[in-house]
Amino acid sequence: MAMNPILQLMSLNWKNIGLSSFNNLVYIIEVLIAARISYSVLIYFLHRLLIKRKGKILLDERKANTLFPLLRSTAFYVITFTVIIHILQKVFHFETGTLLASAGVLGVAVGFGSQSLVKDIIAGFFILFEDQFAVGEYIKAGEFSGTVEEIGIRSTRLRDWGGELHIIPNGKITAVTNYNRGKMRALVDIQVSYDEDLDRAMEVMHDVCNEIQAEFGEKIVEPPTVQGVIQFGERNAVLRVVAYTITNEQWGLERELRRRIHKAFLEAGIRIFQPMVIAEKMKRDKEEEE
Repeated sequence: MAMNPILQLMSLNWKNIGLSSFNNLVYIIEVLIAARISYSVLIYFLHRLLIKRKGKILLDERKANTLFPLLRSTAFYVITFTVIIHILQKVFHFETGTLLASAGVLGVAVGFGSQSLVKDIIAGFFILFEDQFAVGEYIKAGEFSGTVEEIGIRSTRLRDWGGELHIIPNGKITAVTNYNRGKMRALVDIQVSYDEDLDRAMEVMHDVCNEIQAEFGEKIVEPPTVQGVIQFGERNAVLRVVAYTITNEQWGLERELRRRIHKAFLEAGIRIFQPMVIAEKMKRDKEEEE
């Protein structure tokens, strides 16, 4: 004859159950605290090894900044998985072998439904192994461009000029344009009206190039050079200046060249071609003739 459920509950040793539950709870808290401390200590040494001593060991600054967030993420997942397995085994008395076997079967089942995730992870390792780009570099990946903030196991984060953060799955990165490898070209085209003396205009531009080289020489790999007339338009000639700079300095040099050439032309009385001004002048001349 089956015992009454109420009598069964009353027959339980609630004191032992409560004590056992309390001990298990304390043990879980201790394991979590130990895991947190282990993670913090590991991150501390990784930070000292890769970030604070970057450039003093085998890894340069660029690779150190790239590897640190990846190793930090990997350490978090490994420690979390280890803690879960340990708690299930010690507290809930799960057989580790059975659990890992079940996890393997589950992993295969999930793998069929998450092929894109596996693709992202594999692509991430190839990005790091082939050193396609690194943290701090300016790249273009597909339709997105920006400075690399982090390369993770699954995705890459780009911050563009407007401040927007683009999170791109590594598997979607099929082609990359890296603007930070080797010398960078600074190119400035100046449109000058045909009624100006082009030789004099090029002399003024050459003087500006010498000034720029003297002031910004530490950022310049190859000095600014006036290449001369590269194109004739309907009412203007195009004069070009080309220089090569270190990484990420090409745009600033282009802006400075334009500013100084414009100022030098004003002082020399050389007019820069302005389509709207010329169009208005032609319109006024036509009206006067009529």
